[in-house]
Amino acid sequence: MNFHTRKWVKPEDLNPNGTLFGGRLLAWIDEEAALYTIVQLENPHIVTKFISEINFISAPVQGDVIELGIEVIDFGTSSISLRCVVRNKITRADVLMIERIVMVNLGPDGKPAPHGKTEVEYVRDRLSKGGSNL
Repeated sequence: MNFHTRKWVKPEDLNPNGTLFGGRLLAWIDEEAALYTIVQLENPHIVTKFISEINFISAPVQGDVIELGIEVIDFGTSSISLRCVVRNKITRADVLMIERIVMVNLGPDGKPAPHGKTEVEYVRDRLSKGGSNL
């Protein structure tokens, strides 16, 4: 699993208990999943279709640095399924796990459209082939 994004838990991210507000973390995860999908499918027109059970394991506090990990678990015809792990950057303790996030590729009409992808591609490989720079 690749951990590309790090977030610093700041006062504005906290709930009344003094820990990271779950909704803030879920927004960060949804954004990370969207960005990952846009790059993989080479299409900025995607939507979140499904997020499975969210397992909150521990609660980050102000000053913690967390990192979000995303990996592909399946390519559908018009979708991509991802797994997400959030962990504390310093201690490596798990914060949250989501076993399945389904993102859907959209065509110009705003409806699901086939994306033609079957495996993870890296931007560096596309650039060496002269492909898209998304």
